[in-house]
Formats: sequence, structure tokens, C-alpha cells
Amino acid sequence: MSERVYIFDTTLRDGEQSPGVSLNAGEKLQIARQLAKLGVDVIEAGFPISSQGDFEAVQMIAREVKGVSVAGLARTSFSDIDRAWEALKVAEQPRIHTFIATSDIHLQYKLRMSREQVLEAARDAVKRAKGYTSDVEFSAEDASRSDLEFLCRVVEVAIAAGATVINIPDTVGYASPDEFARFISAIRAGVKGIEKVVLSVHCHDDLGLAVANSLAAVNVGANQVEGAINGIGERAGNASLEEVVMALYTRRDLYKKYTNVKTEEIYRTSRLVSTLTGMVIQSNKAVVGKNAFAHEAGIHQDGVLKERTTYEIMNPVMVGISHSNLVLGKSSGRHAFRNRLEELGYVLSDEELQKAFVRFKNLADRKKEITDHDLEAIVEEEMRLVPTTYSLAYMHISSGTTIVPTATIGLLKGEEKLDEAACGNGPVDAICNAVDKVTGMNCTLLNWGIQAVTSGKDAIGEVTLKITADGDQVYVGRGISTDILEASAKAYVNAVNKLLWDVAREAEKNNGSSK
Repeated sequence: MSERVYIFDTTLRDGEQSPGVSLNAGEKLQIARQLAKLGVDVIEAGFPISSQGDFEAVQMIAREVKGVSVAGLARTSFSDIDRAWEALKVAEQPRIHTFIATSDIHLQYKLRMSREQVLEAARDAVKRAKGYTSDVEFSAEDASRSDLEFLCRVVEVAIAAGATVINIPDTVGYASPDEFARFISAIRAGVKGIEKVVLSVHCHDDLGLAVANSLAAVNVGANQVEGAINGIGERAGNASLEEVVMALYTRRDLYKKYTNVKTEEIYRTSRLVSTLTGMVIQSNKAVVGKNAFAHEAGIHQDGVLKERTTYEIMNPVMVGISHSNLVLGKSSGRHAFRNRLEELGYVLSDEELQKAFVRFKNLADRKKEITDHDLEAIVEEEMRLVPTTYSLAYMHISSGTTIVPTATIGLLKGEEKLDEAACGNGPVDAICNAVDKVTGMNCTLLNWGIQAVTSGKDAIGEVTLKITADGDQVYVGRGISTDILEASAKAYVNAVNKLLWDVAREAEKNNGSSK
């Protein structure tokens, strides 16, 4: 009989710790809602004590996302735990996730604590959290490099204090699959009361083994896996949850396990996370990469046409990748447009649909056939959570090998049209400088990247860039167009709008606190 594996998603906590990623509360809420739709069991919404913004995001998700456990991370200090509960107490199913390191290297160099002090801290933290909620998870940071006997003692103390979930992290991605399986087996055999709790693993991908280690642990009795969508996270990232889920599904004959994840929502979730974090998914990424179900070799194509399973061990429909032949063009109506979006997993309000439909029609005038990827790009650009202070009205670019690149940019601010011209080292730099002159901002472009959303000479280009105004907070902007420079201008304006929204909210808070 198959056993259930619980899926703990840490995209919004560990995933957001990816260098260069910064999500606002609205973006986090949008991802959390999609994660709930995906069917994960637990959403780790953030680290409430780390910042006011993180606290507010966790609180918002706890209040508004139902049908799923919402967790907040806390160190073993009482102030962390109290702050986590303050954010989580409005949740339908709150979980406090408290942790402390257990490896000797962390005790000596980071914590500067003795083993007895760690045992006491773990016991007291779990008891404190248990006073707030019945669902308490305890993690032994850097467990895979810890002394096994001491680790078992810490886990026993946490269970005795009331922990309902015990998490064994491979924090620095050090373990190998066989080794990690033996380690988890030893914990199951050596910890009194371990059968009464959920045994979880949280693996990092420093050696590219996070998914393999997670599956090895499941094979010997771990019944919760922690990870992130697209495998994002600290350094090389976390275990990719979509890979774990599809491995368990595809090889259920081997693992004899199941999850409650709605696999058809995987691709939609992956795209959303990529869009809002600005982290592009590599083409050959397992399960969700654009080449994951692509076949170029003639032998492969022939085999797939005769029988899909010759070269596809997963049906792309299972992860939400549609192979529909319905073609939309400039003669298509709103009804067909809405139906196709719903098939792709997008449910839009009438206002959002109208905006997206106008964009679709404009694109159809320039592009013969509109693909599913085109539609996804249009909708994801329209579904903005930040108020649009400025929007691109027009642009004129003068550039070449013998002239100084110059951009004239016209922006709309409400009904007012503003325009400025500026020079730059290249056309993109000139665009950014012109936008800065219009908005009065002085931003630094940290990163710029482009990928083709679709194929062909009339392909949509998707520009993702990152800016900062103070060297601290980073804002991700995204724009799409068949014109790369127009996409760049849209992306830059999108990032500036996010910056301005934060500035306005900060001013609002300061005005409120001064009254």
C-alpha cells in the first residue's frame, strides 16, 4: 500500500534568499495562492523577525490563504518565536518552524555554544512554540554534518518538548544519496518517539544531489520533503519540488509513495515563480524547462510520433504543458481567447481580460500565429500587483556604429504625457537614462537578460532586468515585445514602478508613525 509524502514548500522563504531575488508582499501572496492551488501541504511564508516586510508578507499569507498550513521560520530565541506567532496567529493552520544548528563546526564558529546549551535551547524553543500552536516543526541545521549520537539526543529532546515534525537538513548539500539514506535510517532507529512525528528532509543542491538525496530519504521512511519551485534558494538552491513530485509519481512502482500535489499546476507555478523572481528557467531543466519535452533528433521524433512513451516517460499534459493545436490569430474573438486562457490555467477578472485581450490583438497585428507561450507572456505581464505610476507611451531610438546612441522616451503618468531624451553607451543604456530623466530617479542597472518566448523571426522577446536605487533593495522588471528595445523599456519602467511603490509605502508609514 502506498504511503503519503507531505510537500513543504519553502519558495517564499529559502527560495527568496536566492541572490538578487526580492519579492514584495503582493507578489508573495500571488505565489502563495498558486502554491495552495498546486496542492502543497505546507507553505513556509517567510522569516517574520528578519524584517517588517517579511512579517507583513507572512501575516498577509496567513490571513488570506486557506486550505494549507502556513509556516513561519524562527530561531530558538523567544523573540523570534513570539514574532512568528504574531504573524501566524490569523492562519487557518499555523505552524511555527524553529531551528538551531547541531554540527560541531556551527557550534564552535557560529553559535559559540556547548552541546548542552544547544539541547536546552531546542527544548525551550519547542515548548515556547507549543504554547502557541499544536503544530511545531524543529530543524537541526547542518544535521548531515552533525555527530549522529548528539543529533539523536537533540531530536529526542525536541520530540519530548512537543515537536510534531522533525526536519533533518543537508544544509550545505554535503551528503551523497546512499550516505544520506543510511543517516536517515540511523535516526529512525536511534531516536525514541520518532514514529510519533513526521520525519522531514531539507536538501540543498551544492553538489547537484538535492533531489537524489531527498528521494533516497523518502525510500527509507522520510515522509516530508522540503524544497522550492524551480529549485531556487541559497547558493545552488534547494531540491526542486516539481522534480521530487514527478519522480514519485512516474516511479511509483519503485517508491510506492504518493503526494497530494495537483501535477497539472506544476508548469503554471513554475512560470509564475520565474516571472516574479526574475530567475530564468534553464532550457534543459527537468520537468519544466522548455526543452523538457522537445525532440530534435530524427530518430526521437519518429519514435514519439509512433508512440509517445518511446522517448517520453512523462506525459507533458500531466505537468500542465498543453499540446493543443488551437491557433489564435487577429480574427479570434474574446470568447475563444478567454477559453484558451482558462485551459492554460489563467482565470482573469473582466478588467484583466480586457487589458490582456487588447494586448493580444495588438500582437496579432504583428504576428501571424499566437502560441500558448505568447499568451502566457501577455497575461503574466498584465497581471501586475504594483500600481502603474508610469507606462510606456512611445519610444524613438537612434543608434549605430558611427553615432552616439540616443533614446527619446514618452511616458504616461495618469493622463499626463512626459518625455525626455538621453544618450548612453548603447541603446538600452540610453533608454534607461531617458526613463530616469522622466521619473526623476537615479537607478543603477544591475542585470539585463533576454530570452525568446517563442520561435521564429516574429518571436516575442522577454527582457528581465534588475535595478537598484540605493545599492541595497533590488527590483526586478520584466517586459515583452517583438521589439527587444521596446521590451527593455517596458521592463525598466516596470522595475521603476515597483521602486516608486515602495518609496510611497515607506513615506505613508513614516507619516502614520509621526501622527
